[in-house]
Amino acid sequence: MVNVQAGTQRRERVRSVRVPQHRSSQPAEDFSATFAALGDLAYDGAQVSASVTDLDTGKTLVAIDERIVLPTASIGKILLLVEVSARLTERDFTGYGILDKSPRDAVGDSGIWQHLQAPSLPVADLATLVGATSDNLATNVLLRQVGLDAVRARTESLGLLRTALLDLVRDSRGPDDAPQLSVGSTAELAWLFAALARGEIVDALTSSRVLGWLSLNSDLSMVASAFGLDPLSHRGTDHGVLLVHKTGTDTGVRSEAGVLRGPRTAVAYAASVQFNDSGLAARLRVLDALRVVGLDILEYVH
Repeated sequence: MVNVQAGTQRRERVRSVRVPQHRSSQPAEDFSATFAALGDLAYDGAQVSASVTDLDTGKTLVAIDERIVLPTASIGKILLLVEVSARLTERDFTGYGILDKSPRDAVGDSGIWQHLQAPSLPVADLATLVGATSDNLATNVLLRQVGLDAVRARTESLGLLRTALLDLVRDSRGPDDAPQLSVGSTAELAWLFAALARGEIVDALTSSRVLGWLSLNSDLSMVASAFGLDPLSHRGTDHGVLLVHKTGTDTGVRSEAGVLRGPRTAVAYAASVQFNDSGLAARLRVLDALRVVGLDILEYVH
């Protein structure tokens, strides 16, 4: 059973201001480049949202329309991973349990299971594929196992009001389908990653397992493009930097949320842009702006 009261109390505890443990005495950057880059996109008609908080102090570093709800594409899969991890902790099923793919789960785009011969994989391996490559087929198989209603109930128990996984992954969306795979506010997504980093999403074991899956994420095309990490190998600290994150990509949507730790401090961050994806130039401009966000974050923590 999902404990709604415990989830609310946990959320308030995570949001409380913490005493800094390892802040440098050197002044931090002011994130002016972030405001300028995202502001330029907004002036040209894009919807932008960003939230960055210091994990040690709870201080808000960036807040740009952080409570508006925007499409977040695959970022909503985090909520599925939380539910799967919670069930593993509660021993509702085993990570070694085998799940089969079926024709109704079939979907293209991101992921590698659709290209593999294996007809079945363990639950934990499917979650690993979702964390590493945002695997759409693995997502649909896991959703068939746990149910979208359970994911929604877990999301609500965490106190998330503007963030949701709305549907399974589809190659095309009809009039009777949810218009987006997921939606979210950057304020809630940054909070979610901060709570995961502190071991307070359900419990420490559940949080740690989700972080482990997400630490394999190979998409460093957005904010994380500024961190200088190896896309295929960044689970450990590299030049003092440690990243755990999730990205979401769709036509006209680029979104990312995560936690970055550096030698000086750590931040939880989220940034989303919904834009007119009319050509490569428009898309590259959005990616350039998100990289600026990453550069400011890196300057702050390193």
